Amino acid sequence: MPEYFSTYYFVYYLLIIAFSTLVTVLAIPSILHVARTRHLYDDVGHFRKQHDHGIPRLGGVAIFVSFTITLLLFSIIDKTIPVSYLLAASIVLFIMGLKDDLSGVNSSTKFFIQFIVATTLVILGDIRFTSMYGVLGIYNISYVTSAVLSILFIILIINAFNLIDGIDGLAGTTCIIVNGTFSVLFISIRHYELAAVSLSIAGATFGFLRFNLTPARIFMGDAGSLLIGLISAIMAVKFIELNKITEGNTSAVVSAPALTFALLMGPIFDTLRVFVLRIVKGKSPFTADRNHIHHRVLRLGYTHLQTTLILGAINIILIIMAFAFAHLGNFTLIVIILSTSVLFNWAITFLLRSKERDNVSLRNLFA
Repeated sequence: MPEYFSTYYFVYYLLIIAFSTLVTVLAIPSILHVARTRHLYDDVGHFRKQHDHGIPRLGGVAIFVSFTITLLLFSIIDKTIPVSYLLAASIVLFIMGLKDDLSGVNSSTKFFIQFIVATTLVILGDIRFTSMYGVLGIYNISYVTSAVLSILFIILIINAFNLIDGIDGLAGTTCIIVNGTFSVLFISIRHYELAAVSLSIAGATFGFLRFNLTPARIFMGDAGSLLIGLISAIMAVKFIELNKITEGNTSAVVSAPALTFALLMGPIFDTLRVFVLRIVKGKSPFTADRNHIHHRVLRLGYTHLQTTLILGAINIILIIMAFAFAHLGNFTLIVIILSTSVLFNWAITFLLRSKERDNVSLRNLFA
C-alpha cells in the first residue's frame, strides 16, 4: 500500500477537511447575525446583481478564518512552501478585500495591493516559474523573466476568481474542483505540506457553500474570492514547478502546465474573453458588465444552481481531457483545451441568438 494511503495520512487529510469545513459552518451564522444587526448588505441596486433582496457579502471572513486556523494547526513545516509569506500575503489581500466589501476600493488601489502581494510571494517567498517547461519549445528563462511572468500569472488568477464570483456557488465550486484536484496530485507526488494547503482552502470553501448555493444567504465577497484566487495561483505555480523536466529528472506528472491550464481554464478563459471584448469596444478592461459566461448561460434560462453545475461539469471534462491526452505534450494539449473552451462559448452564442430570433418571431406573431 502506498505511503499516502496509510491510515495515518488518511486521518490527517480527513481532519483537515472536517476541521476547515466545521469552522466555516460555525462562523457564518454569527457573521450573518452581525451583518443583519449592522445592515451590512450587498449593493442590491447595482445593475450586475442577480438578487432582489439584501444579502451580506462577508462570507470571505469565515473562509479566511477557517483557512488560516486550519493551516496553522495542520500544516507541515517544510521548505517547499513558505507558510509565513503565504499567510502574510493572504492577510494583506483579505484586509483589502474586506474593505472593498464594506466601503469600496478603487481599481487602481486593488491592483497595486495585488502587485505588492504577488511580488512578495515571488521575490521573498521564491514562489515562481523557473522555466517555460517546453511550452512553445522554450525551457530556460532569466530570473527577471521568471519573476515578471510569475507576478502577472498570480495577479491574473486572483482577478479571474474575483470575476467569476457573479452567481451563487460558482466561485466556491470552482475553488473546490481546482484545489481538490491539486490536493490529490500533491498527495500522489508525496508533497503533503502542499496538499494540506489545498485541502484547507477547499474545506473552508465547502463549508461556505452550504450557505451560498441557491437560495444564497451570504456571498463570499472580494475578501473570499481574492483569497481563493491567491491560494489557487500559488498551488498552480508550485505544482508546475515541482514537475519541471530537467537533465536527468523526468516529470512525475506528464504535461503538468497543460493540466494546470485545464484546471484553471474556466476563470482564465472568462477573464481574458471579457477583457478582450471590452478593449475591442474601446472600454477599460476593468469596466463592469454582464457579459461573463455565467451571465450568458443565465440568459439561456438556466438557474444559478444549474449554471454552476454546467460550468463545473465543463471544468471537470477539461481536466479529464488533460489527463487522457497528456501524452500529446503541453503545447498541443493547451491548444485542444483552449479550442474546446472557444467551441463551448460559440455554442452559447448560437443558442442565445436562436433564442433571440424565437422571441422576435413570437412578438411579431402576436403583434
